[in-house]
Amino acid sequence: MLLWGVLAFIDESGDAGLKLGLGSSPYFVVSLVVFADGIAAGRADQRINAIRSEMGFPSHYEFKFNSMRPEFRKRFLTSISQQSFSYFAIVINKRLITGEGFKYKESFYKFACSLVCNNAKDHLRDAKVVIDGSGSSDFRRQMSTYLCRKVNVYPTNGPRRIRGISIQDSRGNNLIQLADMVSGAIARHYSGKADAVEYRQIIRPREAYVQFWPRQK
Repeated sequence: MLLWGVLAFIDESGDAGLKLGLGSSPYFVVSLVVFADGIAAGRADQRINAIRSEMGFPSHYEFKFNSMRPEFRKRFLTSISQQSFSYFAIVINKRLITGEGFKYKESFYKFACSLVCNNAKDHLRDAKVVIDGSGSSDFRRQMSTYLCRKVNVYPTNGPRRIRGISIQDSRGNNLIQLADMVSGAIARHYSGKADAVEYRQIIRPREAYVQFWPRQK
């Protein structure tokens, strides 16, 4: 991890389905958690291990916002917000989107990832981006090519924004789990539930930019 400069981690909340009213979520949230270097990322990784131990969870426990009790969500977010990172998020209102491409979940997901990475492009310099998921090797290649093509727009003598992309299983990566917790907090903000604003308020000191897309006319 320390061999890299900027490190960024992507995870989502909700789903890319468009069957609203039939089980699909009304919003699709993708979050990008950015660390300036491997040292900051390593410290956050260690803090998450400590949080897991402090909560009495086993070492293999995976932090996932939607499966945690409210008090554990708050404890996690309060503790991790003291670490040095920033996050960006895109909140896609699926009620307002049109176009054939959105009917295909993989295309929809790639598009959402490109939006959030472009919003963070001034913070990405020779970055390694780690994305939650498994998928086929073909999809992994497509995602890598797509993001690099969409985000690596720079002067010929300028730095690459994205140096490399890795797709990893969140169960073995604390910092993808952090991105899940951020995505969950942002998604809950738009849920209309009684605790809608609580979690985002806790993590807001680390917030760089959250875009609601598309803008309603």
